[in-house]
Amino acid sequence: MTRIDAKFAELQAAGKKAFVAYIMAGDPDYETSLEVVKGLPGAGVDVIELGLPFTDPMADGPTIQLAGQRALEAGMTLDRTLQMAAEFRKGDDTTPIVLMGYYNPIFNHGVDQFLADAKAAGIDGLIVVDLPPEEDDELCIPAQAAGLNFIRLATPTTDDKRLPKVLQNTSGFVYYVSITGITGAAAAQAADVGPEVARIKAATDLPIVVGFGIRTPETSRDIASVADGCVVGSAIVAKLGEGKSPADVLEFVRGLAGGAHSA
Repeated sequence: MTRIDAKFAELQAAGKKAFVAYIMAGDPDYETSLEVVKGLPGAGVDVIELGLPFTDPMADGPTIQLAGQRALEAGMTLDRTLQMAAEFRKGDDTTPIVLMGYYNPIFNHGVDQFLADAKAAGIDGLIVVDLPPEEDDELCIPAQAAGLNFIRLATPTTDDKRLPKVLQNTSGFVYYVSITGITGAAAAQAADVGPEVARIKAATDLPIVVGFGIRTPETSRDIASVADGCVVGSAIVAKLGEGKSPADVLEFVRGLAGGAHSA
């Protein structure tokens, strides 16, 4: 059982919904980013998504693209991202960390070496948005063998014919993308999301967590009420882009987490 599995079992037993927060590793710099990441559990975050900076983040909108650019310009690399996770683990051995990004940096690192390094750094799961199920032999299956969850995205365009393929080797949780398009675009609507979550739940026992288009505590509550939890990324990253202090960012996160936990 991974930390992700344990966290969702704990939340389910308590009748609580999960709040997942995304932060781009190294944005705007290593020290600020690490301070925010270390503060996330205290702000109510159940699972941390740690973004891996990449030059061509094709699934991401301008907010996260700019965060990745800031991180890369500040000298962030895959190795330093894993170093950040290891630093976090010195003070927190229970909060799950999901590394979210693209395959190119992992491929360049070498899959076997990457999995060993990620496991040693305290990473619990991976979301690699540009590796479809047809490429599971590349990373998904080796990751599962190494004890890491491989979390897949389902979207409004994932129809009933495609869904079994998407779920086939998924573990940890299913990340349901609430809108068609890139991160930080349209607002998520619970009325649209609810039936889709129910459809996916009919095909898997995994928790369903919904992301994209969640910016306020109210939307966080509404979306979490029709799923097993929600993810907020762009709205948090935007605060760092505005130059807000770690304390201000964490206060904003606390409100979002409170919304999800009130569902």
